[in-house]
Amino acid sequence: MSETPDLDALSLKSKGGATRILNATGYSLAGLRAAYQGEAAFRQLLWLNLTLLPIACLLDVTRIERALLMLTPLLALAVELLNSAIEAVVDRISLSLHPLSKQAKDMGSAAQLLALLMVGLTWALILL
Repeated sequence: MSETPDLDALSLKSKGGATRILNATGYSLAGLRAAYQGEAAFRQLLWLNLTLLPIACLLDVTRIERALLMLTPLLALAVELLNSAIEAVVDRISLSLHPLSKQAKDMGSAAQLLALLMVGLTWALILL
């Protein structure tokens, strides 16, 4: 991604209203596109979601159980986006090895591990 030297972050901030919502939607879609194109883990979790969400709709479970079966995989997808964002920021600052960089990346990875454990535990407790 190239930098645009004549723009800074403040110049990209909108005042509010419908324009802000449209801009935010565009930024979100760009983030999803970037994650899909550049992050194998995001693609894998997206495909997992595309598999689990329809299955959750077909299962004979209560509405609360169905909500849990659907929300936990979506949460794991959101955590992966945050983990990827952490990694991108750390790499943007410096590609050199540093204990704090490793710590930040490891914590992001740990958050993703916990999210995936929540998916597995939720599905196991409801279905078994």
